[in-house]
Amino acid sequence: MKEQHSVSSYFVNALLYRFDDAQQIARLLETSGFTVSTLAALQERVSPKLLANLWLAVIKELDDEFFGFDSNRMPIGSFALICRGLIQAPTVGKALGVSLEYFALFLRDIHSEVQVRGKRVVVVMRSSAEDQQLRSIVTETFLILIIGLMCWLAGRRIPITRARFEHGQPAHGDEHLLWGAYVEFNAGVTEIEFDKTHMRLPVLQDRKSLYSFLRDAPQSVFIRFRNRGGFSARVHQRLKSCGYDHWPTLEQLAVEFEMTLASLRRALQREGFSFQEIKDEVRQTIAFERLRSSQLSIAEIAQEVGFREPSAFHRAFKQWTGESPGSFRLRS
Repeated sequence: MKEQHSVSSYFVNALLYRFDDAQQIARLLETSGFTVSTLAALQERVSPKLLANLWLAVIKELDDEFFGFDSNRMPIGSFALICRGLIQAPTVGKALGVSLEYFALFLRDIHSEVQVRGKRVVVVMRSSAEDQQLRSIVTETFLILIIGLMCWLAGRRIPITRARFEHGQPAHGDEHLLWGAYVEFNAGVTEIEFDKTHMRLPVLQDRKSLYSFLRDAPQSVFIRFRNRGGFSARVHQRLKSCGYDHWPTLEQLAVEFEMTLASLRRALQREGFSFQEIKDEVRQTIAFERLRSSQLSIAEIAQEVGFREPSAFHRAFKQWTGESPGSFRLRS
């Protein structure tokens, strides 16, 4: 069974945000392999390959590896130069700080820093882009680049424990796949949190693997976070669609997907997930949604996500977010 991929056409519109000439847009779409010549004619979702082609076409058109989103150009070759510096870092945490310093050499409208807050490492970001929609595009694009780099350097997916955005919720609908279960919009601040233990992971990449990484970009950085049809996303959707008491085992899912258990495990591993991590994320996603938008009691929500005792749910929720379910509900 082949893995099915798709990407929201929102990101096609985002890459072409700086273009207002219809003929130029039509030429870029055609050059990239699209069968339509206008943005209005796009289907709701497109193939990652087409988006990757467009990514490269826009960069070439503008000689700007940040798609014209910043008041200062990021010339072609800048990203490779940054990557060559990052593979010299001993740990992912060190590389994270260095990456923000490197990007700051090219981008004037983005201000970012790393903060350590107890057991969390937080990337705080601010964009001075002139309008709200561009600010949203700039924010997501920049953070996906940073996170994609960290995951590649570590050779594994680094989960986001919490994401907060100053801007409103974008229209792509992939927020949980991009940013994890605990994501907030209109939060007054933009920051992405990680568990500090992941920052101690060693940098595994070298010059040889860098060439392969750059050859496969942007899929290796950008597209992988937008893959709504990957096996991890399918498992996530399958679990979320049924009650906790009816969750299938990984063996049952392999049968449903018409593949062997070993193949499914390997597919999830390639995407940087374990089955347990997906189950934990689904429980968190459901809990956050119920607390925000339902009248269910905390005890009822605890039962829905598989906690026999409300006290156990309170402890787990405090571990996830640093606050109680009740205070989260009041704040949301």
